Amino acid sequence: MAEPRKKGLISHGTAATNRKARFDYKINDTLEAGIVLVGPEVKSLRAGRATLTEAWAGERDGEMWLFNCYIPEWQAGSFMAKFEPRRPRKLLVHRKQVETLAGAVSREGATLVPLEILFNTRGVAKVVLGLAEGKTKADKRHAIAARDWQRDKARLMRGEKG
Repeated sequence: MAEPRKKGLISHGTAATNRKARFDYKINDTLEAGIVLVGPEVKSLRAGRATLTEAWAGERDGEMWLFNCYIPEWQAGSFMAKFEPRRPRKLLVHRKQVETLAGAVSREGATLVPLEILFNTRGVAKVVLGLAEGKTKADKRHAIAARDWQRDKARLMRGEKG
């Protein structure tokens, strides 16, 4: 007999999104990397409780790490399953990719920003990293104006009054 599926847990798809990243940065390139997690962290991610707003990725000792990503403790776990919610988490990236990304960050002044954490079709946690450049205030104002115009245009097409 099959076990009943737990409600509200993500088996595959997006677990956390950094919505602010696409507004604050111009994303030049993206990369999908694996992430090293402990058991309760995976359960907390499957519940969709992670926050990527202040997170960033960087190179340390020849390896890529995800810093300041908040994954809260799993409440149903035992006292043995406690972990630090903002601990650095190792990213699984090929050595050649590490060298390329670290070079781009140091040369071009770019930043590695985590865009989302997702579970692939096999149920493995992945982090989508974006090689990004910061936007100026003028760029952000332009993005806001374009978004407002698209909303107003859609409203006009539907025949609503503004």
